[in-house]
Amino acid sequence: MLQRLRIEWMKLRPYRTFWILSGLYLLSIFGANYIVYRIQVAIYAEKQAKGMAEMIIGARPYAFPNVWHMTTYVSSFLLFLPGLLMIISVSNEFSYKTHRQNIIDGWNRHQFITVKLFTAVIAAVLSTVMVFLTALFFGLLHEAAFSTDKMIFLFYFFIQALSYAMVALLFALLFRRGGLAIGIFFLYVAVLENVLGAFMNRFLNYTGRYLPLESTDNLIPFPLFENMQKQIIRPYNTTALLIAATIYLAAYFFLSYKKFDTDDL
Repeated sequence: MLQRLRIEWMKLRPYRTFWILSGLYLLSIFGANYIVYRIQVAIYAEKQAKGMAEMIIGARPYAFPNVWHMTTYVSSFLLFLPGLLMIISVSNEFSYKTHRQNIIDGWNRHQFITVKLFTAVIAAVLSTVMVFLTALFFGLLHEAAFSTDKMIFLFYFFIQALSYAMVALLFALLFRRGGLAIGIFFLYVAVLENVLGAFMNRFLNYTGRYLPLESTDNLIPFPLFENMQKQIIRPYNTTALLIAATIYLAAYFFLSYKKFDTDDL
């Protein structure tokens, strides 16, 4: 497996778009959180605003332990970027026929798709590590002592990042053409599931929160005004969301294998 992963790395290493998007993604995680952090600093710098914020919000969002929740929530809005990288990686295989060359060189279909699945896992791990370092950085800027409370949100973020990467992989395998797969991926992530989820939540007893990506998005709810949210929104069942996310991940895994195993090369 390590040898096949090295070959995958050799494919990606000279690809300029890969480096640009990867760098943009990692910088965006820090940059997006820095913008929200500066807003927090500005609010708490004003005496009147600080008093209202402490009464409504409580402890500072970027102080320990709240920083684990806040950073994962803000960073989750950027998960379309590793998904985009997954689609480009897979669609290039079909465009340049390198998937055929791998099979000719002795790989079987299962080995090829396994490498892609491992790539999705690696992308999710690297995303989580970057979020961890970002949260640690901003948390240490405050006087509050280091705390691992709420660190579970890093695990939730990993599940979320893996789900987005796996959905992107599946779309790339289904549509093969990069532009088409990217368009449908963005349409599904940004529009279709949100609209369907809102409809199901309104008319079907909040079942929309268990849709494929909604189930992982809801693992990291909006980190502010928690007491107010509990009075307005039905509380999330985290265990049910994790079970749903696990089932969907297994489905992505199975469908990806099945699709590539039965398709013409």
